[in-house]
Amino acid sequence: MSHNCFNVSIEEGVAHIELSRPEAMNTMIPDFWRELPEIVNDISDNAKARVIVISSTGKHFSAGMDLSVFAPDPDAKPDKRTRAMTNETFRHTVRRLQETFSCLDKARMPVLMACQGGVVGGAVDFCSAADIRYCTEDAFFCIQEINIGMTADVGTFPRLCHLIPQGWVREMAYTGRRLPAAKAKEIGLVNEVYATQEEMIAAVMATAREIASKSPIAVAGSKVMINYARDHSIDDGLDYIALWQTGMFEPLEMQEAFAAKMEKREGDFPDLKPLRKALGQIS
Repeated sequence: MSHNCFNVSIEEGVAHIELSRPEAMNTMIPDFWRELPEIVNDISDNAKARVIVISSTGKHFSAGMDLSVFAPDPDAKPDKRTRAMTNETFRHTVRRLQETFSCLDKARMPVLMACQGGVVGGAVDFCSAADIRYCTEDAFFCIQEINIGMTADVGTFPRLCHLIPQGWVREMAYTGRRLPAAKAKEIGLVNEVYATQEEMIAAVMATAREIASKSPIAVAGSKVMINYARDHSIDDGLDYIALWQTGMFEPLEMQEAFAAKMEKREGDFPDLKPLRKALGQIS
């Protein structure tokens, strides 16, 4: 299937989603918001890969939201009486945009993001929804919304406050300054910084293949538990992992992991099952 904003390939258990509009600095046009969840949900629901890597093309990762997303309806007639209804509709528009990035958080497999150049505005919302982030030395992160007179609203603050100290979130949000790659690594926004995009992609793909070699159910469980712990108290997290293990722990996976280590080979683990097939078995 062809896409206007992305190239997609799957190899060795790794799905590579690549932003493909470098001539437009990979701005997030309306097609972007439709295609991204379609791609990610298809990979996740149908267990087409064990890891997802998202990267970009050109000088910049993404210049963020394209203003055409909020273009007014040319056929709409101004009417002060409909302002509340218009605002109510806008709220749902924002929620749909938020869900576009939430699909990364909800995906059954880890999402790794590799960023080069500018990560601006909506692109910060985008990358903050990934499991792990990497960048090149020329990368910078900018909460651009404050520079155009608005508050970032597609996920930056709810997620970024869990990733880096609030002081840095607030400085970026209030000033619109660029956060350079070295500082992004220092404060924990990215795991590693690479000299070139080629070096970064090679390293991120190697990490993705390493994750793909592990037990998919154990990796999926780890993601569920980390996300749950992020959003709940320690005691709630402990109780939930006990419940998860009661239903999801598979001794055969552990046996295979030990056997593979002793025999110095990759483990032979089954993939997650596609959700549509699992649901079909219920009916």
